[in-house]
Amino acid sequence: MRVVILFGSEMGTAELTAEAIADELATHDVSLYDMFDFHPADLDADDFHIVVCSTYGDGELPTGAEPFFKILDATAPDLTGLRFAVFGLGDIIYGDTFNRGGEICAEKLVARGAVQVGEHARHDSSTDIKPGEMAREWAATLPLHEPVGASA
Repeated sequence: MRVVILFGSEMGTAELTAEAIADELATHDVSLYDMFDFHPADLDADDFHIVVCSTYGDGELPTGAEPFFKILDATAPDLTGLRFAVFGLGDIIYGDTFNRGGEICAEKLVARGAVQVGEHARHDSSTDIKPGEMAREWAATLPLHEPVGASA
């Protein structure tokens, strides 16, 4: 099974975190893409997708993720059968918008019929926990091979 890791970053932290996840999952066929360079038409239900996304501004998607989701919204593909997991990045000091970028990604994919699996990870940059360390531990728990409907 191929694992496709998509990252949306403003300052580069999501990219570094995505690379840590790719390293953790190196025993699989892993592909890593900046969402800015990935077209929603290339989403494949046979692959497992991991979305790593930061939060920007007032709880918005980072600049690198915006084109991907604008195209997704405009083309409205049927993503039934697509399984994905989300690792969000944010800072708890922003209250209600904490980790909102990852939540927006999940909402938009689910709205198209995709199924989110595993724990929705929410890294808090206000802590001493490094995002790469948290991401590696999280990635090791992902249910990569469970069929749709087996995990929520």
